[in-house]
Amino acid sequence: MDNNPISCQLLGRLYTVDGKQLQAQYKDFLSDFHSWDQKEHADEWMLFEKNIGPSLSIDETALSNGELYTIVTNKEAKGGKKAIVAMVKGTQAEQIIKVIERIPLRKRNKVKEVTMDMAANMIKAIRRCFTNASRVIDRFHVQKLAYDAVQEARIKYRWEALDQETKAIEEARTNKQPYQPEVFTNGDTLKQLLARSRYLLFKHESKWTASQKERAGLLFPRYPELLKAYKLAMGLGNIFTICKSKQVAFKRLAL
Repeated sequence: MDNNPISCQLLGRLYTVDGKQLQAQYKDFLSDFHSWDQKEHADEWMLFEKNIGPSLSIDETALSNGELYTIVTNKEAKGGKKAIVAMVKGTQAEQIIKVIERIPLRKRNKVKEVTMDMAANMIKAIRRCFTNASRVIDRFHVQKLAYDAVQEARIKYRWEALDQETKAIEEARTNKQPYQPEVFTNGDTLKQLLARSRYLLFKHESKWTASQKERAGLLFPRYPELLKAYKLAMGLGNIFTICKSKQVAFKRLAL
């Protein structure tokens, strides 16, 4: 572009377009929002039955203001165009069923697999709406149960450490002595060690930072049961990552 003052002025205006005004212009004039056939109920539910396929996923998510929505997607779309099959405000099974059953039965009967979490409402909705589909539990939800169990063990030990510290402080006060907690080589007290170990317990040891390696070296000798729980959780994750067949996975799981 040349240095014409008028051209520069127009370019400056182009880069200072008000975002809200542009959004309103697109909504009111450029898009087909006002003639959209789902406009009246879009805040409660949306349905795109043409996007249905043989392999679906169902999950809940919080889109805005903490409101939960249940979303059904076509896995073959891989998150791209035509991925969303249904979106329902709320997570109650009857709400989900009411919307999904608007899809003709002949189309729903072609669904062969639905990936989901272990929530009872999801199981009920899929059983009712997709009678021919196998229900597959998402691996990440299974792994999360194992990781949560490790964290529960850590939290249990931390509460015990806090109780021990409270008793030690009271004894020191009774004996009119200053309380001095045990401090490890990395500068952590016991309760700090347990609190700051949270993130390393979610990660494989190959991904630990130097400080996390040091902290693990202090934590696990003191709490061998926590080490055992951590190794079991990581082992489960390895099965999902490495194994390519059910037979091999079941053998590793048995071990």
